[in-house]
Amino acid sequence: MAMPETAPVPNDSVTETPPQPTRQIRIFDTTLRDGEQSPGASMNLAEKLEVAQSLADLGVDIIEAGFPIASPGDFEAVQQIARTIKGSTICGLARCNDKDIDAAGKAVGPAESSRIHVFLATSAIHREFKLRMTTDEIVRRAVAGVQRAVSLCDDVEFSPEDACRTEHDFLCRVVEAAIDAGATTINVPDTVGYVTPEEVFKIFDMLRNRVPNIDKAVLSTHCHDDLGMAVANSLAAVAAGAGQIECTINGIGERAGNAALEEVVMAMKTRSDFYHCQTRIDTKRLVPISRLVSSTTGINVQRNKAIVGRNAFAHESGIHQDGMLKERSTYEIMSPEDVGVAKTDLVLGKHSGRAALADRAQSLGYHLDAEQLQTVFDQFKILADKKKEIYDGDIIALIRQEIRADTEQGWKLIDYVVTSGKNITPEVQMTLRKGDNEQSVKVAQGDGPIDAAFWAVEKITGVEVVCKDFRVHSATLGRDAIGEVNLEVEHKGQLYRGVGLSTDSVESTILAMLNAINQIENRS
Repeated sequence: MAMPETAPVPNDSVTETPPQPTRQIRIFDTTLRDGEQSPGASMNLAEKLEVAQSLADLGVDIIEAGFPIASPGDFEAVQQIARTIKGSTICGLARCNDKDIDAAGKAVGPAESSRIHVFLATSAIHREFKLRMTTDEIVRRAVAGVQRAVSLCDDVEFSPEDACRTEHDFLCRVVEAAIDAGATTINVPDTVGYVTPEEVFKIFDMLRNRVPNIDKAVLSTHCHDDLGMAVANSLAAVAAGAGQIECTINGIGERAGNAALEEVVMAMKTRSDFYHCQTRIDTKRLVPISRLVSSTTGINVQRNKAIVGRNAFAHESGIHQDGMLKERSTYEIMSPEDVGVAKTDLVLGKHSGRAALADRAQSLGYHLDAEQLQTVFDQFKILADKKKEIYDGDIIALIRQEIRADTEQGWKLIDYVVTSGKNITPEVQMTLRKGDNEQSVKVAQGDGPIDAAFWAVEKITGVEVVCKDFRVHSATLGRDAIGEVNLEVEHKGQLYRGVGLSTDSVESTILAMLNAINQIENRS
């Protein structure tokens, strides 16, 4: 495919081509909408607001805050984000029908800058089996949807769903009609992650050359990662003239996920000689927001993940280490500091003050009020007495625990004692409190202390659950690291996710159980 020329190789006999002008690429983040559709990744209102604020701080141009018609909770979250978040356009998703569009318009209405994103499937397979509509009906519905959205909001995006599997002639027809109806952005989604970078380039190049009014709208790309090509396809679209990339933090999303924001941004920044593009993203916030989204959703980032994985800037090979010592660029094409990886993770100790903790929390992407800061600081001092070294991960864990406790009503752990050993039936003495109701129980059963803790929590709360998933991982480094438990439980056919953090794995399990049970009771 025809791609922009790379930087010329130095040669005395060749005249260098003049540098191409730099284009501004909009970053459209859909972590709170498409990303939240990852199984088990749902977030409550407080968590969504926290992620939205971090996205705005990151420099995201458009935040797709949710699908307002999907549920009252989703509508409320989008509306609260629209009221609260400044500096980014707040977008709501809608199908091409009046009810969806009206809900989206009302939800994003309070934003200082708002957008309605309407979509309608256009590929032959969707027309025949899902919509059962003709091409003429599709065009009429798309135009009507865009026109209604325009009556509520000046900034309207239209997506022909499954565009990359849509016949080119019909795709051009729908896009032209949507722009005539008032769409200011045309998104071309690879809905099922099917096409290759070469095909994506040809589709965008074709639209730019065949749609007569294409200059009146920004072309956007939205790629899924079913074949592992979402980032490559997004960059191919940019090379072909796209002015917006739709993506998510850590690449989370339905099925195999979406294009990862951190990867497309750093690819354009690192290879600016090739793409001649720039974004508004503050790249030093990439690792902090990656950790925030991972902790909030419970979806861990693989160690070898590009840009934000733990191994992204680690070097074990002797040859690589030797090269790094002599000249870092031998084996690193990016500076770890550019993406928010500190040279050392050790930041604070037991003698550190409240101001230092507040500064570190802000640099990690968290906004704490005075009361939250005081609580985190008190817990920080307790932890500092237990541990010799305090890591960023420890601070993140304490902040996440406080934010969760600040918004959670229900059962709280007061005390527990566990006895266990080889050939000894584990025994747990536990005390929980809910409001003024404090209850204790002694349980001597289970396959181990964690299983016994499960039984004790169920006995006190009266809520029976089936554990579907149980994961423990270290939030920081060392033998005294904070352990994070992520579990998924089923209650009356519904799945709930719980998170618990502690240097004690039994305590973190109890906290995760209570987190899940409180959600169950709050929804009942």
